[in-house]
Amino acid sequence: MKALQIIEPGKAGIVNIEQPIPAQGQVLLRVCKVGLCGSDLTTFLGKNTMVAYPRIPGHEISAVVEEITENVPEHIIVGQSVTVIPYTNCGNCSSCRRGRLNACRNNQTLGIQRDGALCEFIAVPWDKLVSAEGLDETRLTLVEPLTVGFHAVDRAAVSNVDTVMVLGCGMIGLGAIIGSSLRGAKVIAVDIDDDKIKLAQSLGASLGINSNRCDLHAELMKITRGEGPDVAIEAVGNPATYQAVVNEVAFSGRVVCIGYAKEDVSFATKLFVQKELDLKGSRNATPADFQAVSNYLARGDFPVSSVVTEETLLKNAPEALQKWAENPNLVTKIQVKIR
Repeated sequence: MKALQIIEPGKAGIVNIEQPIPAQGQVLLRVCKVGLCGSDLTTFLGKNTMVAYPRIPGHEISAVVEEITENVPEHIIVGQSVTVIPYTNCGNCSSCRRGRLNACRNNQTLGIQRDGALCEFIAVPWDKLVSAEGLDETRLTLVEPLTVGFHAVDRAAVSNVDTVMVLGCGMIGLGAIIGSSLRGAKVIAVDIDDDKIKLAQSLGASLGINSNRCDLHAELMKITRGEGPDVAIEAVGNPATYQAVVNEVAFSGRVVCIGYAKEDVSFATKLFVQKELDLKGSRNATPADFQAVSNYLARGDFPVSSVVTEETLLKNAPEALQKWAENPNLVTKIQVKIR
């Protein structure tokens, strides 16, 4: 079968590999579409320290059940449309013992620590399937990237009395904006791209700030009457945005960080104590997050055409990666149609 493989940094191609044979308790999936994630781009650029080459990327998946093995429950049937929870969990580490499987110490995400779904067929354990009635291939493929932002909102315990600042309006940030808005919070979207800010406002942000053209601190003080936002969510992965969420969040506020900064970050540590901050990381997503996003997308009003920048065929995926690498700010989401 054919697959997209990142052979080494800056070099990707279509290769032929063996079709997987599902083990007992697994299902064989015929892959329909896969979204390219920011982590796939960093892998292509050679900046993803969790990746060994060569690597087949892809963990934003829509697929159809092709084959079922023994010990798969009866509610999973051939022909069923599904997406996939792309993380593993060992069951033994401290996170797993606490029931936080998404933060498993030994996690291996599809397309990062192990080969992913940008190929014609994959075999996965049955309990990693998520069935979402009424979602087409495009929306199924959008479930996983939005869940990451939803999970950050859950980590922040956002409620309808909160003002939430989300730094970064890419797919992860959009998930946090939608999730916060659905909980009734007042959401401030911050980015350096006006088009992304407009999209964020169409998805529930009450206000938008272009931090390249405005004084972020001054604008936040106006909006929050000198207090700062109750919750600050970092969805960029940049030293400046890490510093901003700590600097700008209100006293006794909650900070949740999603992005991986590529460099060390320096903080004025007195703010951690003076503000008595709740500072949390947010990693991956839970089955509950997948269900919440599926329910949201099933409403049918998500602006797919505004979010999916490009759809391409598997044979053209290497060129799409190269174009994205050359113009990263022009892309919100690329989806690859496998067949």
